[in-house]
Amino acid sequence: MKETLNHIRNRPRFKLYTDFSPEECEKNLKLYLENNKDLFCGNINREVATILVKTEDNNYWKPNLALRIEKEDGTTVIRGIFGPSSAVWTFFMFVYFLLIVSWMTFFTLYYVEKQINTYNYPWALPCSFLVLGLIGLTYFAARFGQYKAKDEMKQLRIFAEESTFPFEKD
Repeated sequence: MKETLNHIRNRPRFKLYTDFSPEECEKNLKLYLENNKDLFCGNINREVATILVKTEDNNYWKPNLALRIEKEDGTTVIRGIFGPSSAVWTFFMFVYFLLIVSWMTFFTLYYVEKQINTYNYPWALPCSFLVLGLIGLTYFAARFGQYKAKDEMKQLRIFAEESTFPFEKD
C-alpha cells in the first residue's frame, strides 16, 4: 500500500488525501460500516466519524477510531486517530497532573525542611514516595488497559486500512 499505511503502524494518527468529496467519503464509510455491522458500530456524518468495535465486555480503555473529513486546498483530507475515548484520556491526564503536583509539593516540603533544619514535616518524604507509587500504579493501569484493548485496536486498524486507504490519492 501507500506511505500512509506504514505511518499508521508506528503511531495512532494518520492523514490521507483523496479526490473524493466529503459526501462520497461519508457514503463509502457508511457502506463499509453497513457491510461489517457484525464487527463494528459507530456514527458517521459528513465531517466526523467515530467507529467502535463490538465486543462482549466494555472496559475502561475501550478504543475507538475518530475520523475527521475536511476540505483542504481543493482536495479532501481524512484525518484519523486511534485511542480511548476523550473522557478516559482526560481522566488519566487529570490523575497524572494531580499526583505530580502532589509529589512536587511533598518533596519541596521535605527539601525546605532539610535546608532550614526544622522537623515540622517529618511525613513529607514518606508521602512523596507514596505518591510516586500511585503514579506508578496509574501508569500500569493505563498500560493494562492498552494491553486488554490490543485486539480491538488491530480490528480498528483493519477498518481504517480497508475503508479509507483504497481511496488515497497517489
